[in-house]
Amino acid sequence: MYNLPNFIHTHFGKSADELGDIEKRVLAKAHERRIISTDVNAALSAESSFGQRVADGIARVGGTWSFIIAFLAFLAIWTVVNTIILATGAFDPYPFVFLNLILSMLAAIQAPIIMMSQNRQAERDRFEAAKDYEVNLKSELEVLSLHQKIDMRVLTELTALREDVARLSAALEAKKI
Repeated sequence: MYNLPNFIHTHFGKSADELGDIEKRVLAKAHERRIISTDVNAALSAESSFGQRVADGIARVGGTWSFIIAFLAFLAIWTVVNTIILATGAFDPYPFVFLNLILSMLAAIQAPIIMMSQNRQAERDRFEAAKDYEVNLKSELEVLSLHQKIDMRVLTELTALREDVARLSAALEAKKI
């Protein structure tokens, strides 16, 4: 890049001091000719804690048809066992107070875990959006830099062609006289 302060002002519309951290990082990477894209999944997995991984796993399993069907089967078995099979000695007779307690406790634990996972997903989305912005910004800068190089090359060639045309015109004029 030719004149960095001029380049920054031309392409960002502000001075180098007014640039944000992302713009400065992207400019530095572009100047060093280094890639800026990263594997979002690997970056987030590397910094996730055990609890975050557990919350993601519970949310991933709890939101599947397999879990819903298995849970419905569990409820049906619980009901059948406590009403038909154990008609006289049911450990949780109708209206299934113990089952309601278990379901309430499960919901009380599962809801915050799913919310933790959703917050983590929102964090992942913000991180991914920031990375997309950085990659797009660097791509734009590279395209602008290439345009500038091509424009300079075309101007140099045009100048050389004009000089050649002027020299040929002078040579033709000299031969006419």
